Amino acid sequence: MTVEPSIDHRPGSQPTAPGQTTATRETLEDYTLRFAPRSYRKWSTGVVAVSALGGIAYLADFAIGANIGISYGTTNALWGIAIFAVVIFATGLPLAYYAARYNVDLDLITRGSGFGYYGSVVTNVIFASFTFIFFALEGSIMAQGLELGLHIPVALGYAVSTLVIFPLVIYGMKVLSTLQVWTTPLWLILMVLPFVYLVVSHPDSVSTFFDYRGESNSSTNLGSMLLAAGVCLSLIAQIAEQIDYLRFMPPKTPENARRWWTAMLLAGPGWVVFGAIKQVIGLFLAVYLIANVTDGASVANEPVHQFLEIYRGFLPGWLAMTLAVVLVVISQVKINVTNAYSGSLAWTNSYTRLTRHYPGRLVFLAFNLVIALVLMEANMFDFLNTILGFYANCGMAWIVVVASDIVFNKYLLKLSPKHPEFRRGMLYAINPVGFVSMALAAGVSILVFFGGLGGTIKPYSPLVAIVLALVLPPILAIATRGKYYLRRTTDGIDLPMYDEHGNPSGAVLHCHVCRQDYERPDMTACETHSAYVCSLCLSTDKVADHVLPATA
Repeated sequence: MTVEPSIDHRPGSQPTAPGQTTATRETLEDYTLRFAPRSYRKWSTGVVAVSALGGIAYLADFAIGANIGISYGTTNALWGIAIFAVVIFATGLPLAYYAARYNVDLDLITRGSGFGYYGSVVTNVIFASFTFIFFALEGSIMAQGLELGLHIPVALGYAVSTLVIFPLVIYGMKVLSTLQVWTTPLWLILMVLPFVYLVVSHPDSVSTFFDYRGESNSSTNLGSMLLAAGVCLSLIAQIAEQIDYLRFMPPKTPENARRWWTAMLLAGPGWVVFGAIKQVIGLFLAVYLIANVTDGASVANEPVHQFLEIYRGFLPGWLAMTLAVVLVVISQVKINVTNAYSGSLAWTNSYTRLTRHYPGRLVFLAFNLVIALVLMEANMFDFLNTILGFYANCGMAWIVVVASDIVFNKYLLKLSPKHPEFRRGMLYAINPVGFVSMALAAGVSILVFFGGLGGTIKPYSPLVAIVLALVLPPILAIATRGKYYLRRTTDGIDLPMYDEHGNPSGAVLHCHVCRQDYERPDMTACETHSAYVCSLCLSTDKVADHVLPATA
């Protein structure tokens, strides 16, 4: 079925239907669960990059760096951080490029990269878990700061750090981008200043740092390096949060190509450079506290104490306390608005596809925050290494499988469609290439992580997850001959999907179901009407009246 297009070229034209619901309006605020249209993407490449990098202001890196250093020593920790950075950059690059180039989030990319329309639901749950685990971690750090500076009980601090986020996330990208841009300069000053002071005024702290061998007096060995890397690699799903911003990049043209590539690289896989630096600084500050501060070992892995003790070295006590608390609060807010926002999208997306009902993002925003609060009250901070090490196996399996599908199956083997596809009716429900690859990679690596295959191989669970997730997608794609990627080869619209520069088309079409206008990549022809239907209306079509049939 092919529908001749009747095109409305008005940018962002969105007439309001009389019966339009709050939930529908919400999806148009920042195109929740949708392709992000050209008419909405008015930010420059620089603003998008700064907004995305503002989301990595979290202090969890300092705690992670301190924890792995205390457990395995400086040398093993530094090698672990280096392994983490290389893996994250290599796997994050193809994902970030796809998001910025085609203006879709990681769930939409995952659907067409080996998982299928329903198969990617499981990866959404993995990502949602990432957001509430790290929300809880950051909330715990903020609660420590509020207790230290304002004497607020920790249990109450958990609640405060959760509730303050809710109103900031209601309005999506417009508010988040403003918040990130305006708070980043102050955050950078407060974070860098104590580290510079320490290196300049206590040069001996550098040699102490490199000589530190951890609580167990660990020697340099590959097993300890990989265990340290495994904890760090729990952050691999951070690329999904970067992509939630990168999908708003402007179209790539010959005129802005250099700026576009720079912004994509810095704000996409480049986030790991800043993350690795923070982990090293966190370890450095922890070693200084252990060596020079009375009872420093008991608080060396708590970022608020790390910064407070350094500030006290060159500032009055009251000002040191104030700046430490301000840094903690700013960092926690900057990252947790992103955690809450991205988590709400992930839960909403899964629920909408499974039930074919869109309840509104705010329902799952509250749901995500409640789970995070429960984790905080359960004192998850004390079990950080175990929680993150376990989670890393799931996160790595997902991200590496998608990256492998893009690099090998799309570009080298050409068994997977080069352009991302996410619309219902165009994809099979489940594609075994990605779904089975991730299940096997995660399952085997978790078994290794808990010692199920013996103690000798236990430290190598991150390597097991990475290798299996890397090699299985091309093997399964060849075995299935790529037949489970596309259910249809045409969406029934006689109109180009991409412009002369390879960017998604900005042509506007009208959805006859919700009576809204959307750009070409979000639309398909309707099976029962000579008209168009948008991707969300297809997702919520309970009887599949509008879904195009499969074609050979």
